[in-house]
Amino acid sequence: MPPAGHHSSVDGNTKVDLSHHLSQEARERLPNPMKDLWRLVATCGKTDLANMGNGDPHHSLYPFRQIMFEVPSVTKKPDPVPAWRQGACPTQILHSYKDEPCTLTLRNAFQYTHGAGVPECQEIITNLTNFFFAPSNHEITLTLGNSDGLTKLFRLLGTKGDHFLTDEFTFPAMTNAPLAYGIKWVGVKMDAGGMIPEEMERVLTNWDESKMGRRPHVLYMIPVGQNPTGSTLSLERRKKIYAIAQKWDLVIIEDDPYYFLQYDTQVIPTDVDNFGKEFSKTLAPTMLSLDVDGRVCRVDSFSKVIGPGMRLGWITSSSMFREQLVHYTDSGPQHPHAFGQAFVCELLGEYGWQIDGFSRWLQSLRLDYQRRRDLMLQIFRREVEPTGYATITCPEGGMFVWIEVKFELHPRYRSKPYAGGSPITPRTNTEDLSLELLQKFLDSDVVVMPAKPFAIKENDLWVENLVTHVPRLDRIKFFRATFAGTEETIERGMTRFGKAIKEFFQEPRIAARL
Repeated sequence: MPPAGHHSSVDGNTKVDLSHHLSQEARERLPNPMKDLWRLVATCGKTDLANMGNGDPHHSLYPFRQIMFEVPSVTKKPDPVPAWRQGACPTQILHSYKDEPCTLTLRNAFQYTHGAGVPECQEIITNLTNFFFAPSNHEITLTLGNSDGLTKLFRLLGTKGDHFLTDEFTFPAMTNAPLAYGIKWVGVKMDAGGMIPEEMERVLTNWDESKMGRRPHVLYMIPVGQNPTGSTLSLERRKKIYAIAQKWDLVIIEDDPYYFLQYDTQVIPTDVDNFGKEFSKTLAPTMLSLDVDGRVCRVDSFSKVIGPGMRLGWITSSSMFREQLVHYTDSGPQHPHAFGQAFVCELLGEYGWQIDGFSRWLQSLRLDYQRRRDLMLQIFRREVEPTGYATITCPEGGMFVWIEVKFELHPRYRSKPYAGGSPITPRTNTEDLSLELLQKFLDSDVVVMPAKPFAIKENDLWVENLVTHVPRLDRIKFFRATFAGTEETIERGMTRFGKAIKEFFQEPRIAARL
C-alpha cells in the first residue's frame, strides 16, 4: 500500500508535511547560533548601530575598489554567440564597485553573509526562477554549482540504508557522492524517451520492505538532455512521474543543468517586444512548475550557459527544505564566493543584460549547440551508419548523443539462456567486447565514454521475472559522445569512430587489453 500522506492545515489551506523525509543527520543538526543572531541584527531596523560584535574585516581594508567584466553586447547582434566566438561581437563593460552605485556593491558582496547567499543575489536569482519556472511557494538557496547542491540534498534526505531511485544509466560523479554514507541506488528502466513511469511504479509496488528495507522515498532525475543518454522527458511522462511521486510520497530532486539547451524549438526574432517571455514559451515545463506539494527540489547552474568554473548555482525548494539547507551551509561550507555573485548580479541586474538579454544569449547558445549536434549526426550518418554496426538517437537537448553498438553482429559475440543462479549475472560477453572496442577507439585517437560507468548496479531482489529479465551488464552496449567540442573535433572524432568500429567488427581475434 502507498504510504499515508502527512497533511496540516494553515489558514484553512491543506499543506503537505514532508519533514519526515529529512535524514537523521538533518534532524540532529542545530542552527548556527551566530548566524541566527546576525539575522536578528540585520532585521532590527536600526541604522545607527555601533557594531562591535562580528569579525568581518572592514570594507576599507579590501585591496580593490572595482571589478570590470567585459561581456558580449546581446542587443546589437541577432545571433551573438557565433560573433563572440569569432571576435566580431560588440562588447559591454559591467562594473562592480565598492563605493559607487551598482547592483551589488563589493563592500556587501565580500562580507560574511546568509547561508543562502548575499540578499541582492538571492533577489536576482529569485526573479530569474520565477520568470522561467513560476514555482508555487518555493524559495532559492545559492550553491557552488550543481554538484554542491546535489550533495547537500543527498545529505539532507538520505540516512544510511536508504534507497534512492534514479535512471538506470546516469552521471556517476553524482550517484557516487552518497555511497560513502550508506545510500543505495535503484535504477529505473529507460527507453529513448528517458525514464519509463510504469517501470518506476513497478519498482515501488513490488518493493518488499521486510527484505529490502525502507521503500525508496527520493527520486533523482535529469529531465532534459539526460547524462549520458541525451533523452528528454515529455510533458506526459513528467506528469505521470509527479503523480507517482504523490501517490508513493517521494521527494523529487530535479537536476537540470541542460534545461536551456533544448533543440528544434521555435526561434524567436530578437527584436520582438518582451523577448524573454516569448523565449520562455519555447521551453518545456519543469517538474518544479508542476509541483503543488513542495516535494520537488530543483537544482540549477550557470555552468553550461556561462562557464563551468564559475561554480555558482541554486536550489529551489519549499521553505522547510530551504531552512534545513541554510542550517547545513551556515555550519559547513558557508555561502558561495563573492566574485560569482557580483558577476551574476551585474549581468542580470539593471546595468547588465537583464532577463531579456540573458534570454537572447540563451537562444543563440542553444542554436550554436544545435548546429554542432546536427553536424555530429550528419557525420555519423556518413561515416558510421553505412557500416550497419551502430545506431544513434537524436537528442532533444543537452550535450550528448547515445550511440548503440550492435555487438550481437560481432563474430565473437556469445550468449546463453538463463540456467539458474543470480538473474543479474551477464548472459552475454557484451562487457568484454565493449572494453575491447573502447581500447580500439583509444588506439584510433578518439575518446568516447562506454556505458558501464553510468550503469546503476543491480540487485537480485529487484528482479521480477528470472527468465525474461535482461541483466543490465548485457545492456551496456552504448557509448556516449559529446558535441560540445569544436566542429573540427567533431569531424575528426566521428570519422575516426567510424573507421575504428568497422575495423573492430572485421577483426574477430582482438585481445582485450583492459
